Amino acid sequence: MAAQCVTKVELTVSCNNLLDKDIGSKSDPLCVLLMSTSDSQWYEVERTEKVQNCLSPKFAKKFVIDYYFEIVQKLKFGIYDIDNKTIDLSDDDFLGELECTLGQVVSSRKLTRPLVLKNKSPAGKGTITISAEEIKDNRVVNFEVQARKLDNKDFFGKSDPYLEFYKQTETGWQLAHRTEVVKNNLNPSWRPFRIPLQSLCGGDMDKPIKVECYDYDNDGSHDLIGSFETTMTRLQEASRTSPAEFECINSKKKQKKKGYKNSGVVSVKHCQVVKEYTFLDYIMGGCQINFTVAIDFTGSNGDPRSPQSLHYISPQGVNEYLSAIWSVGNVIQDYDSDKMFPAFGFGAQIPPTWQVSHEFPLNFNPSNPFCAGVEGVVEAYRVCLPQVKLYGPTNFSPIINHVACFAKQALQQTTASQYFVLLIITDGVITDMDETLGGADFSAMEFLDGDDGRLRSLSGEAAMRDIVQFVPFRQFQNAPKEALAKSVLAEVPGQLVEFFNTMKLSPPNSSPAPNPAGTI
Repeated sequence: MAAQCVTKVELTVSCNNLLDKDIGSKSDPLCVLLMSTSDSQWYEVERTEKVQNCLSPKFAKKFVIDYYFEIVQKLKFGIYDIDNKTIDLSDDDFLGELECTLGQVVSSRKLTRPLVLKNKSPAGKGTITISAEEIKDNRVVNFEVQARKLDNKDFFGKSDPYLEFYKQTETGWQLAHRTEVVKNNLNPSWRPFRIPLQSLCGGDMDKPIKVECYDYDNDGSHDLIGSFETTMTRLQEASRTSPAEFECINSKKKQKKKGYKNSGVVSVKHCQVVKEYTFLDYIMGGCQINFTVAIDFTGSNGDPRSPQSLHYISPQGVNEYLSAIWSVGNVIQDYDSDKMFPAFGFGAQIPPTWQVSHEFPLNFNPSNPFCAGVEGVVEAYRVCLPQVKLYGPTNFSPIINHVACFAKQALQQTTASQYFVLLIITDGVITDMDETLGGADFSAMEFLDGDDGRLRSLSGEAAMRDIVQFVPFRQFQNAPKEALAKSVLAEVPGQLVEFFNTMKLSPPNSSPAPNPAGTI
């Protein structure tokens, strides 16, 4: 019997006294969370943001994990000094790690341990603190905030302000959210943002909330402009008819300066508490995930008759493409009731004319490219492979546009009934990068993954969402098939929820999401 998820747990990470690997500045740390499979293979779950020039970072990004009481869930927190824009951490300086279990973290609620290097020796004086909280409340607070007449902390130009929101805990203030930096502006307006009510005040509308306003500095020595405390109740009362305004007070400046009034005013224009649907709300409410497979048949894969080729089918009847199809398809087919999956190839010369095609059905039936279940996709691939000639180039855009045409249906729907996932299995050399969303080899694939910042089009316009997850198969060659699927599909739940929330769509079989606290 499969283990049942008991609850969801939110992990907050901070560090102290990290090793300094940068010359002329401080390390720029990031935390990566890995989990272990049953045979002790590690796979990446998620990463925090990078904190610039800081040896004692408090990471704003939380890790949300399903907690299973009866399973030993091994966790590894790795800290890296990020010096480039690739997602490959092997290029970055390793600052230390902590290996523990989720049980250890939840039983202590706040776990502080020394960081160690790969050889288990101490990573200097570096420590890591993991705080755990159960997520019992799926309400979020939508904010729109601006400020005026902030103190100028810069000799040249104006302050570069940002806000930090803190939740009060038994052990002190805990960072809940950090806004973006608004450059060179004493009257900033920050982009709308959302904070889970649990992260902000534990669901208690009268629990104190602290807001600090800082002037950002590249060297990490951010200057405090001022701060104030409030509660969700006060925000609710104050901003019903007009913006809730708070004086930013700098206590040091107040002590020194006679007649000190404030260091600026923060104005909360919009503050709305809403209940957000979860991934399971959508799935259990009838949302179907439409799964499409696209397979790379370009010449760079190697001759399928050669054991060195990625398309070579071994005597055991497997190759890397088949492994990927089975691994991911077996998971995702449970979320599509008819289990009919379109499957395509690209980059091959196909019969009878031997024209190169970047969008041909594996079953050679353009009017019905659907395969019955994962077994049907596998069978279509096996039959197709000896009938085509591997060629090139590697063009993704035709197949992406093909699926995008179907996905546009989602924009017309009145409920969250359909979501589309395209699995592209490729050897990694993209030829039509600009058309795809614009290198070569997998560095181009890493560029498509928006974890290190939103993709931009040729005109410089940022993508609305990060909807690409890149996973190098080679990292999973010796891991169980479940590990590959878990990594490939890791971002799908969050992407699905974000899309339907943005479109304000409810699950098909549900009433509209309640708004328990009303509009504030």
